[in-house]
Amino acid sequence: MLTTNQYFDGKVVSIAFQTNTLPATVGVMEIGDYEFGTSQHETMSVTSGALTVLLPGNTEWQTFNAGESFEVEANQKFQVKVEVETAYLCLYGE
Repeated sequence: MLTTNQYFDGKVVSIAFQTNTLPATVGVMEIGDYEFGTSQHETMSVTSGALTVLLPGNTEWQTFNAGESFEVEANQKFQVKVEVETAYLCLYGE
């Protein structure tokens, strides 16, 4: 069953689903600055656009373009800057 979630006044929209092995979300982020928290390990893959991310424990922002991924451990917060509408796939629990 698909579940749709909206965050930041509808500027981030995701659809949750179950892959063959892990729960996942696919979604879109509008231009803006966001802070996310994790409850479990996440692998975020950019499918279109780009995300500029400040990962936990880092002092420098990194940009991830379409086809690139980053990971965040459980119980962490990370910041994201979006300069162009961006689509992503997030796998949980790897």
